Amino acid sequence: MATPLSLRIVEAEARIYRRTWRGSVVSTFLNPILYMLAMGVGLGSLVDANMPGGVDGVPYLTFIAPGILVASAMQTGAGEGAWKVMGGIEWQKSWQARVASPISVEGLLLGHIYWATARVFFVSVVFAVIIAAFRVAPLLESLLAVGPAVLVGAAMLSATTAYTVRLKSPAGLPMFFRFVVIPMFLFSGAFFPVTQLPGWLQPLAVVTPMFHGVELARAIVVDQSPAIAWWVSVLYLSAWIVGFSIMSVGPMRRKLNP
Repeated sequence: MATPLSLRIVEAEARIYRRTWRGSVVSTFLNPILYMLAMGVGLGSLVDANMPGGVDGVPYLTFIAPGILVASAMQTGAGEGAWKVMGGIEWQKSWQARVASPISVEGLLLGHIYWATARVFFVSVVFAVIIAAFRVAPLLESLLAVGPAVLVGAAMLSATTAYTVRLKSPAGLPMFFRFVVIPMFLFSGAFFPVTQLPGWLQPLAVVTPMFHGVELARAIVVDQSPAIAWWVSVLYLSAWIVGFSIMSVGPMRRKLNP
């Protein structure tokens, strides 16, 4: 639930972003285009040539586009929960200054989640527009797929924040991305069906938030039924957001109010 003080955090971040947006806006637009050209059009032409029936009955570009949309949101959420949190607590010490004001630790955490989720939403909307520009899906379906992408981004944001606030040094962040984020990016159904993974690895893929988001987004874009009921995936992703947010409060309080 939003509070006036947590919204002050959003306002402060927006003021900062107003001065720094040029550093990220190019990659926000360029990365989706490069993903679509390289993985969708380039690789997709080879896949379609060798699989006339497509992947799961659709051209590879259509199959992969919603997956990359969700993957981009997942990476954005993880980045906001990692470097943003580490910078605020350990490098810039700006979070200590914020809780020295009337803003509580809970209000700071909520403001951080609201702002980072807004960033995920913006990145996802841009990606959805580019999907429509590539004529993978109509604009409406592409924009509707933003919903699952934002849920995944917020889930990864909350989980990564809960992990980062427990670190004593930034050395654990590269390991997190190497052993958690990158495998999730590659093996959660974005680029090929999870059923093609080894049997022992498939359950691990299914419990990742990205798998649920990819299934929901692909169901919207391709008009297919997801492997898991949509409401189950929504509840699962919501549980990630709420659960890991709660798990962040105690370590944050110890870090910011020693």
